[in-house]
Amino acid sequence: MAQRPIGEILVELGALDGAALDRALRAQRQHGGRIGDVLRGLGLISEDDWARAVAAKTGLELIDADDFPAAPLYAAQVSEKFLIEACVLPVAETDRGLLLAMADPLDRYAAEAMELVAGRPILPCVATERDISAAVKRLYRNGADRTDAAVEEAGFDDAALSVGDVERLKDMASEAPVIRLVNTILARALEARASDIHIEPFEHELIVRYRIDGMLREVEPPPVRLAAAIVSRVKIMARLNIAERRLAQDGRIRLQMMGKELDLRVSTVPNLHGESVVMRILEHNPVAIDFPALGLDDAGRARMLDILDQRHGIMLVTGPTGSGKTTTLYAALSHLNQPERKIITVEDPVEYQIRRVIQIQVKPEIGLNFANVLRSIVRQDPDVIMIGEMRDLETAEIAVQSALTGHVVLSTLHTNDAAGAITRLLDMGVDDYLLTSTVNGVVGQRLVRVLCPECRTPYVPDPGLAERLNLARYTKGGPATLYRPVGCRACDGLGYTGRIAIFELMAMDAELRALVMRRADSSMLLKAAVAGGMITMFEDGLKKVLAGVTTIEEVRRVTREY
Repeated sequence: MAQRPIGEILVELGALDGAALDRALRAQRQHGGRIGDVLRGLGLISEDDWARAVAAKTGLELIDADDFPAAPLYAAQVSEKFLIEACVLPVAETDRGLLLAMADPLDRYAAEAMELVAGRPILPCVATERDISAAVKRLYRNGADRTDAAVEEAGFDDAALSVGDVERLKDMASEAPVIRLVNTILARALEARASDIHIEPFEHELIVRYRIDGMLREVEPPPVRLAAAIVSRVKIMARLNIAERRLAQDGRIRLQMMGKELDLRVSTVPNLHGESVVMRILEHNPVAIDFPALGLDDAGRARMLDILDQRHGIMLVTGPTGSGKTTTLYAALSHLNQPERKIITVEDPVEYQIRRVIQIQVKPEIGLNFANVLRSIVRQDPDVIMIGEMRDLETAEIAVQSALTGHVVLSTLHTNDAAGAITRLLDMGVDDYLLTSTVNGVVGQRLVRVLCPECRTPYVPDPGLAERLNLARYTKGGPATLYRPVGCRACDGLGYTGRIAIFELMAMDAELRALVMRRADSSMLLKAAVAGGMITMFEDGLKKVLAGVTTIEEVRRVTREY
């Protein structure tokens, strides 16, 4: 058993199928990393599945949080930071040695370090990273205690923070208690898998919220008296002008935390009671994403690749802010990124760095906007051009001209659906005959939350709902089974963990091009695309609902249908 690949063990345990394992192995060969990190990063297995497989491979005991101690062991000899980074937890002292819970029982460094601390042999056992991390924070100092301790240490009074003395404010923001408080807010956001941190001062309260899987969640905030010091600390980290509190500012923070390299995009805007801050969290080295991991089924992937593999033309990705458009473009670039192709991107901002791709970040304040950069990069002889967003007629016209001269162009538009992208470009002023010659396809998408596999519960939908949604067409006339969220320790009580996209792919054909030439509206284009075989976002969502991936409420929330 110990010599068998862990992927085979996961398949045998029923946690993974062969096709998913093959996909993960391809991603690992292409981008590197450990197979466990790749599998979990792609959302193919849960932490519990991985821990079961590790225990089966090593022959060690698998324990859970119920087996952990009520009081910390060796609290004076080991730090919380070491236990978190090594992902180990001393569990109990036995006659034979120290029982040590480990997420990776093959980590000899961590085991030897604990052996030196305990002065006794180490008896490893297996537990999930989630359980170990939560127990370490609870036993050795949990997140709330860290915040309380930092707040207590930051003993500033209201008067000191309300004065307009910039130097005094700068001094406060640079003192250790405020630094620890801000670091705690960042660390707790990372632990919660948040994509954004919102810090919002009001007259009598300071609100801190994390956006987790697209939904804002309020957390325990520091006192409002510390608002100015916290905001100032963030501005210092982002290299913003701490004295300017009347105008909006944008900056970036780069740091290492919990073993990860992070980029934080920082935006501050003035409000009635100070400055509101939003920080977008971006990881430097995200797990490689392919189209199936995004949520595209085999048929959708084939249509997507047909659009991408054409020798020239435009592919557009549409949807509102936060719908995953940029991620889809990066997945498309990963497919196109071959040694024989030169790829240049123009982005605002550059979210992730891609090997072999020249990425340019626009800077409007110095005249480096989308249109100006595009004029220059055409002379760089690229094969593929990615434009972060078509915001105006000038940018759209240069993109169209680039496609006409033999380039593949990828870009995004803010429209409600795929058909709306064509009418938006026409409204911008792009000539209809140019659109019919250049646009190869349009992707519309939204993000829905994924049900937690540990606690989702099946139910039979109301017959009226099943008839209204015509679910029988997907179940071959049989009964439909849907799932609802419950909430458990694995998903922090939310019932959901992660997000996945629902898509519609409108490939341009002769019928659609004829409608564009006749200036047909988006409803006529949509009807023709569906007649030509396009699956709408709502229908794609229904398929994922019936597969137990998400809920009908989630699909309805993002598509506003039925």
